[in-house]
Amino acid sequence: MSTLIVFLPPRDPAVPSQEWLLPDMPFLLLDKSGRKERAGRAGLAFLPRAATTVLIVAARDVLMLSASLPPLKGQRLKQALPNVVEDQMIQDPQTCHIALDPQPLDDGSRVLAVIDRGWFRFLVEAFAAAGHRNLRAVPVTRCLPAAQSAPGGLAESAAIGGNDEPPVAAALAGGEAGAAAASQPESPLLAPASLVVAVLGTVRETAQAILADAAAGAASVVPEAPSPSSAPLASADPRVEVAIARGSLGEGLAVPASALEATLSALAGDTPLDVFELTDVPGAEPALAPHAALPMFGKASSDARIVLPPGAKPLPFEALARAAIASRLDLCQFEFESRPWRLDRATVRRLRVPIGLGVAALLVAVIGANVQWIVMARERDALNAQMTELLLNAFPKTTVVLDAPAQMKSQLDRLRLASGQLSPDDFLSLAARLARSLGPLPVNGIAALDYHDRRLDLTFKPQVSADPDFTKRLAQSGLAGELDSGTGKWAIKNRSAAQ
Repeated sequence: MSTLIVFLPPRDPAVPSQEWLLPDMPFLLLDKSGRKERAGRAGLAFLPRAATTVLIVAARDVLMLSASLPPLKGQRLKQALPNVVEDQMIQDPQTCHIALDPQPLDDGSRVLAVIDRGWFRFLVEAFAAAGHRNLRAVPVTRCLPAAQSAPGGLAESAAIGGNDEPPVAAALAGGEAGAAAASQPESPLLAPASLVVAVLGTVRETAQAILADAAAGAASVVPEAPSPSSAPLASADPRVEVAIARGSLGEGLAVPASALEATLSALAGDTPLDVFELTDVPGAEPALAPHAALPMFGKASSDARIVLPPGAKPLPFEALARAAIASRLDLCQFEFESRPWRLDRATVRRLRVPIGLGVAALLVAVIGANVQWIVMARERDALNAQMTELLLNAFPKTTVVLDAPAQMKSQLDRLRLASGQLSPDDFLSLAARLARSLGPLPVNGIAALDYHDRRLDLTFKPQVSADPDFTKRLAQSGLAGELDSGTGKWAIKNRSAAQ
């Protein structure tokens, strides 16, 4: 089945929820065999449709934490999760959606992905309304190549995106990074509060002040590092999205381009750092738009340049998108779990012709069945009327007609007896036809012959057994015979009475 991967912009906390809008977003469309079919940038209404849609959520919107969980499942676990993470968050955890990594860590704890519930609900409902029913959401920190652990040290990685490419920065730590990072004190910059107050790309005085405070907090982690807050923030200084990942955990922030190197140096300290730069983003090619900027991210000056740390590695957008498909962590859990079978108005509009045809076929079938029943009921009534008339004509003294065929048979049997003729169900009639049907069986081989209820119960002697053609000879004489395997007796009846 086809897959659409869409890279989402980060949420701007300065914009109220009633003004949330999604700009043109980079996307990659893969066919059912995994080959690249289309790539580009489009608004939500113009994104191509696919069987599965994977959303790459900005690192600044998702906080990755590790915690030990109580042995609960389903709705009870969902209700307990805010209490598990409340000590590690500044934002009210009741306003957050918390998803679980299905794979536990080595120490038995679980990785929790925390995102603002209002923002995530807006994303899910917007894509569902646009016709993308089967949704998955993956944090961008889970979409990067694993960094190689440095000998004797802790490996981290980060990817950087500027204002003229979709903002992203991601880090994925190698082998022992998760456990080592968990034992270190957390920086104030990595606290959940940075997810709430950071502003991306919009060049305002308030945004500059927030980012300057964040950069100053990052520099305070390593006192000897130069503080980015000492550098002047020009109004045209582009903002850069940075996501940090340590093992299975991760977080994100936005910093001015001029303070990028100093901020990364302050965050890394003595830890080796692998840096990735997002490249080949659809719709951001210099030939098409040399200084393009996403509308909601603000706009950088034409001469602004982002100076990356030495050794930064390119990370193609297609590699990021394919890694999102392989990620086991899906934010669409609990009430946001994807249910493609649910019908909405858009689906009903698309299915109204097949639904109409199905309803019409059902109506035709119901009407046809009722018409056929009416016709057959009239034929039954006509046959019953003919049989009743025949009975009354033959036996006019009949006062009540309940079952015309049975009453006719009974009256004929009475006439036959009155005229001295044997009835087919009489003992003599049954015995005479049975004698003709014995064939090679000896007459003295019969041990007992009883007559009751208009049938003969025939018992052969132990040394005599009926041959396979015995039932055929009975049928030729107008009799029907059944062997009771329990008693070894044959029940002989008149064939018309047996039917």
